[in-house]
Amino acid sequence: MSQSAPTREVARRVFASEFNDAGFTFTESDDERAPVYALLPTGESSNRVFFVGTLTEKEDVGDDSEYWRGRIVDPTGTFFVYAGQYQPEAASKLRDLEPPAYVAVVGKPRTYETDDGTVRVSVRPESITEVDADTRDRWVAETAKRTIERVAAFDDEGNEYARMAREEYDFDPETYKAAALSALEDLDEGDGDELAGDDAPDAASDETAPDGSDSAGTPEP
Repeated sequence: MSQSAPTREVARRVFASEFNDAGFTFTESDDERAPVYALLPTGESSNRVFFVGTLTEKEDVGDDSEYWRGRIVDPTGTFFVYAGQYQPEAASKLRDLEPPAYVAVVGKPRTYETDDGTVRVSVRPESITEVDADTRDRWVAETAKRTIERVAAFDDEGNEYARMAREEYDFDPETYKAAALSALEDLDEGDGDELAGDDAPDAASDETAPDGSDSAGTPEP
């Protein structure tokens, strides 16, 4: 019997307002190499994320070697990305980009706890691609749709990640629906081109599994 090749986890579309609240992480096995998931407050697991926004700042915050921090803004808030020697392509891209610039990012959620116990959430980027305003607008529209769908399914019986979210967080999922609707209203009020065409840039090809589904594939090694 042939063995299928491993596939990477789906990169979830998520707005910054929700992502920054996703401070709880977990694994689904005791294997030391098991993937780590961030729990989205709308009731979804996320080993990888996909977002598009405006790179407004970048800074080399490394001591002995380059370690780039980027500040990327979407209609709901701010993502922080960090890339160093273990993410050479992303680090090189941050080094070369000149803010402000629209960028598409695929990466892994990372959390850390500050001295006062606050959990901060950031992204370790796998890829950073410069894109245009139309691509950003398409991402906003599709991410709003996905967010609203997750909120609609939050109370479904059998939604195990929603149950986890209720246990771990004290957030009202309707807050993220409101943020998504506000982002859509901002698009409608803008003077950009009508949203049409392909849904995402080349960098976003990681957003779905190879079979086109929106469920997680085999964890990457």
